[in-house]
Amino acid sequence: MPSDPGRRFHVAMQDIYLRAKSDCGYNATRFLQMISEAGGVETARRLLRGTDAQYGLQVLWEHGRLDLSVEAHVLKDEVRDLLSDEERQIAEGRLRAYGWTP
Repeated sequence: MPSDPGRRFHVAMQDIYLRAKSDCGYNATRFLQMISEAGGVETARRLLRGTDAQYGLQVLWEHGRLDLSVEAHVLKDEVRDLLSDEERQIAEGRLRAYGWTP
């Protein structure tokens, strides 16, 4: 695993895509494209600022895998410094709306 926190986050975002595809059959090609073009941290920021992530969150909720969401990932302690408190609050609010407590 890379030592740079931003690079680790990027790799973890790619892993989220792969695990959602293998575990849930959810092929989030646009998500993967965003990661490839903008990087993991910027992709998370864009998804948290917009409403695009809502469909993916719904799919993961239907499969009982909110742990694979970007929202769950940005709340991990090891990535705390990569995103703002506001972005983390958005993530937490979305997860709570689906009944998942981080």
